[in-house]
Amino acid sequence: MTRDLIALVLLGALLLASCSPPAYPYVRLAEPQEAVTPAPAGNTLKLPLRLAVAAVVSPTATLEAYGPLADYLAARLRRPVKLIQRPTYAEINELLRSGQADVAFVCGGAFVEGERDFGMELLVAPVVRGQTVYRAYLIVPRVSEAASLADLRGKTLAFTDPLSNSGRLALEYRLSRMGESPDTFFHQTIYTYSHDNSIRAVADHLVDGAVVDSLIYDYTIARSPHFSTQTRVIEQSPPYGVPPVVVHPQLNAALKEELRRVFLEMSQDEQGKAALAHLLVDRFVPIGPEAYASIRGMAAQLRHGETGAAVSAEWEQIR
Repeated sequence: MTRDLIALVLLGALLLASCSPPAYPYVRLAEPQEAVTPAPAGNTLKLPLRLAVAAVVSPTATLEAYGPLADYLAARLRRPVKLIQRPTYAEINELLRSGQADVAFVCGGAFVEGERDFGMELLVAPVVRGQTVYRAYLIVPRVSEAASLADLRGKTLAFTDPLSNSGRLALEYRLSRMGESPDTFFHQTIYTYSHDNSIRAVADHLVDGAVVDSLIYDYTIARSPHFSTQTRVIEQSPPYGVPPVVVHPQLNAALKEELRRVFLEMSQDEQGKAALAHLLVDRFVPIGPEAYASIRGMAAQLRHGETGAAVSAEWEQIR
């Protein structure tokens, strides 16, 4: 996406977007972006496995990252794999809830909402740099004088997605502990619906700051190092359970177990290792619901002031 096009999109968002969208935003399922990986020869009678991914990076970057994984799953499962992209986590959740997708990559915030809404189940989780946790990064332009969240009071901030933990929930929860909200603390907030769009918006000085997924920020910097000269991280959140791979609770049990086995064995052959490298993932491992207790607690307390697990709101300043 060019700089001019991003500017037009974000200027439109500044004029039209609500600073306080509904907790579970409107879902639209029209015009999916799809790519189909064919099955090996002789297995064309099997229905495609429908793999859903939110375009938390741009559609082109998402296809580049997840295409090798789709190829790997098609080869190991010996069935076609349809990669379906949607622009929001709410739409990915709806695809799973309605049975229009079999397996999906979601963030922690989308998982706890799907778990609460229809019993969304964990399948596996990625290990990234030896860990199954990630953080929210608060980023600003490299030339900005801002050194902490306090310096962004009255400024413009980009969120990523209403259901994103790192791209909204974690920071909104922190503000609530300060007796603030995005409406009272910032001059304006917008939604970019893509972590890489948020990074570009900061790099191009279209906003004063953004809150983004640490894994995607690091992935973007690794793929496009010039962003490290245009942006910098000023604060990072406490660690949260890493964005998981999930399924609908009523997915065929045999398919669910086969999927889990294939994901867990990816790091044991060359094609699997290559697919993992595209995702910047070490391997996939089993994970339990307790890993998302802090996100679950933040969401509950923001939703209706419900009592949830004790959650730290302390962020670490980066110097």
